[in-house]
Formats: sequence, structure tokens, C-alpha cells
Amino acid sequence: MSIRIREEACVGCKRCIEACPGNLIRLGERGKAEIRCVEDCWGCTSCLKECRAKAIEFFLGADIGGRGSVLSYDERGELVTWTVTQPDGNKEIVQINKKESNKY
Repeated sequence: MSIRIREEACVGCKRCIEACPGNLIRLGERGKAEIRCVEDCWGCTSCLKECRAKAIEFFLGADIGGRGSVLSYDERGELVTWTVTQPDGNKEIVQINKKESNKY
């Protein structure tokens, strides 16, 4: 399990750096976020949720049954969307309305 940071999408806002509890993300020489050591990533997804540029994806490796799928996150108002994109392009989408999530 680990994150992937797409340099071409990163805007250098540093939100992911502040969110990472393991201090694993830094700004590289080009002012873009990069992970220091991929193997040390805890898989908490804090950086993923903080990245407004959607430059960070969570790689779901075979060790957790992901078979190379990628998890992405989007938040618009009260709606949170988690998308799992499989290697063949198929997508599974889970949407959660934050107002309704703790209703019961």
C-alpha cells in the first residue's frame, strides 16, 4: 500500500505535507510534492483527502487484494466520492453524503 503523487497535477500547495502523520512527503526541487520513502507509507489516506488538485492516488497492491487498482478521493460540498479504478479501466464508486453519514 502506498500513495502515488502525480507531479504533473501537483500545484505545490503543501497541504499533503501538513496532513501526513509520518512526515513522509516533501517538496522536491521543482516545487512539487514527492514521497520520501514509498515503503514507509502507512496508508492512512490523509494526504489524499487534503489534495485539492487530485494529484495523489492510493495504490491498492495485490497484498490487500487490490491487484494494482488505484483509489482516488473527491469532495464537493456534502458529497464525498471514493473511486477505485481497476487496471482494466473499470471503476467502482462509493458516494457518501456527510450530512447523512451519522444519521443512525
